[in-house]
Amino acid sequence: MSLRVQPAPAPALRSVHAALGSPAGLRGDAVPPGLRARTGPVHPDLSLPLHVLSGITASARPPRTRLAGWRFLLRDSHGVVGAADTMLTADGWTFSHFCEGPFVASAEAALSRTETLPAAYQPRLLSVPELYMLTLWLHGDTEADAADGSPAPADLLVPLAPAPPGIAAHRPHRVDGLLPLLTRRLAPSPLMGTPA
Repeated sequence: MSLRVQPAPAPALRSVHAALGSPAGLRGDAVPPGLRARTGPVHPDLSLPLHVLSGITASARPPRTRLAGWRFLLRDSHGVVGAADTMLTADGWTFSHFCEGPFVASAEAALSRTETLPAAYQPRLLSVPELYMLTLWLHGDTEADAADGSPAPADLLVPLAPAPPGIAAHRPHRVDGLLPLLTRRLAPSPLMGTPA
């Protein structure tokens, strides 16, 4: 299988290069400690559009996605060490923040595991904030604009670790199989009875 990565907007990439090259660079207090401790050069390696999923509770309307930004995996001579997020503002794409942690490492692991899948996909990230869940979204339309669209029923979602309880991390799920499970998770619990 091959991944068809869409390039990030040039201003988003420039904003990450500017943040990495600024005098504070990876040394400021807002930079995660692991990134701050790096001594060699760090560069953006792979960019993925970051979409947010909303409206997955049971309703007649289909779930909606919106592009929240682009995440750039940061690599040094040893491998992926963190990520840089960008966001769209009224003035265009700008650097948002650096991050590290389990979702970054899990994204790299999930991307490497996609090599065993039989079809080509366009990789994206899909966040489900209500469940504190991030997935690798493998979109079947490899020529689609990476900034647009919603998960198609046959697209694959690969939950990144840590995944919510009862959902296996790094296991590909078809959208039409995983979204109903997420909908049930977010549905209000029925009342256990009424007081006498």
